[in-house]
Amino acid sequence: MQKKQREAGKAARTRKAAAREKRGGSHARGVSNKRVQQSAARRDAILAAALKEFSASGFAAARLDDVAKRAGVAKGTIYLHFRDKETLFQELIRSTLSPMIGALEAAPAADVPLHAIAEMLASRFVHEVYGTDRKHVVRLVLAEGRRFPKVAEFYYREVVGRAMTAMRKLVARAVERGEIRSDAIGRFPQLIVAPLLIAIAWEGLFDRFEKLDAEAMLRTHFDLMFKGLERGDA
Repeated sequence: MQKKQREAGKAARTRKAAAREKRGGSHARGVSNKRVQQSAARRDAILAAALKEFSASGFAAARLDDVAKRAGVAKGTIYLHFRDKETLFQELIRSTLSPMIGALEAAPAADVPLHAIAEMLASRFVHEVYGTDRKHVVRLVLAEGRRFPKVAEFYYREVVGRAMTAMRKLVARAVERGEIRSDAIGRFPQLIVAPLLIAIAWEGLFDRFEKLDAEAMLRTHFDLMFKGLERGDA
């Protein structure tokens, strides 16, 4: 009888210890998750501040001290997430422009005509890049990429190269399906994206003299281009 009582007491103590350990583990996981969320929030704040600082000062003149002030963090906190200013700008390129490129790469799954995909690209570009501070990222690469070749290389790899590869695949599919009769824009996909760059350049240089309806310009460009391709004129 006493043996059974001792065993029952031991089992009860074991259960209590396990319960305490479980509560402690849950608490530790909760603290860990909170820290992860706080770290992610600080990283997002740094990227948002970097976009404002780079937009205002340019890549060459922007200082991490000023990014830290805008983000409300210590300068050292930036180095916990990014190695240097160049790495920070590279992540800005990825976070601001990659979603649109990803949508372009995923377009074949939607099984829609190339012309419709081009118009989708135009609409997303106008609303997610041209109409926001994200356009400054593109403008900075165009203006300062020659002085900072690693930045230009990163932009080509993450944005331009991916976009041209996706476009070539979409054009090849359109030719195969009989949507267009020429693969000219597959050989020169720059023709598709050129108006996007023109819109950004115009907004920065001439917008105060004459407003540009970028989306209407892009749709007009695609209409003219695809009508020519559909007739087999290219």
